[in-house]
Amino acid sequence: MSDQPGPLLLLDSASMYFRAFFALPDTMTAPDGTPVNAVRGFLDAIARLVTTHRPARVVACWDDDWRPAFRVEAIPSYKEHRLADDGGEEVPAALTAQVPVIVDVLAALGIPRLGSPGYEADDVIGTLVAREVAAVERAPEVLVMTGDRDLFQLVDDAAGVAVLYPVRGSKEPVRIDEAWLAEKYGVSGGQAYADMATLRGDPSDGLPGVAGIGEKTAASLLRQFGTLEGIVAAAQDRGSAMSATQRRRILDAAGYLAVAPTVVQVARDAPVAQDRGDLTEVPADGEALLVLAERWGLESSLRRLVDACSGATG
Repeated sequence: MSDQPGPLLLLDSASMYFRAFFALPDTMTAPDGTPVNAVRGFLDAIARLVTTHRPARVVACWDDDWRPAFRVEAIPSYKEHRLADDGGEEVPAALTAQVPVIVDVLAALGIPRLGSPGYEADDVIGTLVAREVAAVERAPEVLVMTGDRDLFQLVDDAAGVAVLYPVRGSKEPVRIDEAWLAEKYGVSGGQAYADMATLRGDPSDGLPGVAGIGEKTAASLLRQFGTLEGIVAAAQDRGSAMSATQRRRILDAAGYLAVAPTVVQVARDAPVAQDRGDLTEVPADGEALLVLAERWGLESSLRRLVDACSGATG
């Protein structure tokens, strides 16, 4: 066996349990009839990831704030369509009831759950990636499990950072690296993806983008002018090679482009607690885990995950 330590696995928790909730039937219930489809799907997904990638460390990253004030201040429409009447996020009641169970199970397992007041899980992940990359010349490997394309901006082959992204019809996520980004989107890496996403916009997040500039045009402009800043500079320079139409579109969107990177770019320096997330052979609180397993009918899912963690550390 290699002496090289296993990867650091960062979980975009809400992305994973939302996906599990909608993918699995609500007939998956606890002994009292309470749905636990999101809990079981979340745990089973972690078990598969640990079995496949054998990480040395695992951290469950959390949305302490799903719609941070600094992003709303920059672009008021940010995630506005997801607001519930009470000002919180619109989430199915059957899923809301399962989140505390996930919290309890993670604590009993000993998998740290890290959030940061005023920040999204994306920012927690961005911060932990930045810390890991800064700590060593090249990370052994950092894997980010998420269903959110926004996190493609973290992909960095040289630093050892890749994204695992779920695909319909497959239990195994696809590995997103720079070659995949180049083939799929025609961009050169994670930062170029963020610049492309800023130009393109994202209706699912309430980001308008630049009118008339879609994915392919954005990627073409980035290949021509290098970065978002380069594109804006070229638009302002009437002697540049930018077409008149594209110049007008970029200049018309100057206000949006001045603030959009604040929204699109994940934080790299959020105040996130220090916790390595080292996997252990046995759960942090085996007795509590047994109680939770029986109470919520999670015996099989928890056994698979405990066995996977034991195998990864063995």
